[in-house]
Amino acid sequence: MIRLKFSLLLEYDIADPGCDLVFNIHAAHTDRQAVVCEALRLSQNVINYLSVDHVTHNRVLRFSGSPGNLRVFYDATVDVNHYVGMPSHTWEVPIPQLPEPVLQYVFSSRYCESDRLLEFASRAFGLQTRGYSRVQFIRDWVLSHTKFESNTSNVHTSAVDTLLACKGVCRDFAHLMIALCRAINIPARFVTGIDYGADPALGPTDFHAYVEVYLADHNGAHWYLFDPSGTAIPMGFVRMATGRDAADVAFATIFGPVVAMPPIVQIEAIPGADGILNLPRLSSEALSSID
Repeated sequence: MIRLKFSLLLEYDIADPGCDLVFNIHAAHTDRQAVVCEALRLSQNVINYLSVDHVTHNRVLRFSGSPGNLRVFYDATVDVNHYVGMPSHTWEVPIPQLPEPVLQYVFSSRYCESDRLLEFASRAFGLQTRGYSRVQFIRDWVLSHTKFESNTSNVHTSAVDTLLACKGVCRDFAHLMIALCRAINIPARFVTGIDYGADPALGPTDFHAYVEVYLADHNGAHWYLFDPSGTAIPMGFVRMATGRDAADVAFATIFGPVVAMPPIVQIEAIPGADGILNLPRLSSEALSSID
């Protein structure tokens, strides 16, 4: 078990009344990620609502802001107890056996145009041995063919754009890997969160986007973690929200004129309830943070 403590500060200048804000910043409660404690503080005295999607475990915060400065501060401590599988004993789930809630993650979506990549993905990955190793091969291919470069994409950049440009940020790497997996009928989805262990050379700690792929072993099916950007340690991910792509789970969606400041994010590993400090590490094992 790994205990991670993180905090984030979001700051906005709101120009007009009636500005509505939607946030995906709360740590998810899952069978394998327990929220030990958390706190939310808003600088404006507004009524806020927190709803939970019991399928995705997404926790969505909503409220209306007033003109002026708004600061949103959230911190939490979570315990992550990963399911650990053996890659060599993990296989792909045939389409007829996919649960209905999983089926949506083999379809094309706004940023993951898998329907446009069918021929390419079939040529590049169709002959690979099916299972965890094929997904890892796709992850490694995306990492080797795409350069991590800040400010090279925008809110309109899709998986096909990233494939052609060969550069992007974590969001773009995730979209490309997801689209390639779906193109060969492997369910894959977009996950947002905070990551422990990113290279400081990449800049200050920030929100992170990564990938979960639906695979099975003798204990059943799980959503396994993959980081196609190669910038972080999957064992150090704190899950926030999951969706088909970034359109579903942006950390902030704002309706109204605002000026946003850069987020301030901090995360650290701390001793667990037993007093033992377990640091996230790179691992060749198959990891899942949700059953």
